[in-house]
Amino acid sequence: MAFSDRELLARLIQCEAGGEGDAGMRGVAGVVMNRVNIQGGEYQRVGQGSIRNIIFQPGQFTCVEEFVGGRPNPQNIYNMRPEAIHYEIADWAIAGQRLYNVGQALWFFNPYSPSCQTYFPTNIGIFAARISQHCFYNPTDAYFQT
Repeated sequence: MAFSDRELLARLIQCEAGGEGDAGMRGVAGVVMNRVNIQGGEYQRVGQGSIRNIIFQPGQFTCVEEFVGGRPNPQNIYNMRPEAIHYEIADWAIAGQRLYNVGQALWFFNPYSPSCQTYFPTNIGIFAARISQHCFYNPTDAYFQT
């Protein structure tokens, strides 16, 4: 399907963080846009400033996968029906707005536990904040060597 960047971001926000409240959805949107705008490292090479490239980078967002564990993934961006709040948050993030506590975050992760690990996915990201069920991670200097 030929969705606009705004539509793709709204669908990803709903899918990845629809149950995480306003702050959780804003955090996820900020991560996507941080990856789009980063100067250096893997996301600059892969994304090349494109929301679409970042969202569809293989292995990054479960909500983009049509199959997970060999089974159809019913919770994917193609099955989402974004509401006004998802578009508002997409517009907010595209305009350059970020939450203060996850302003530079490049990753989010649901640990399914009460605590967040210090580094994610490896030593390239360091814990910044937890919002609802997601832990957010800022890049370390090691990220820029990726």
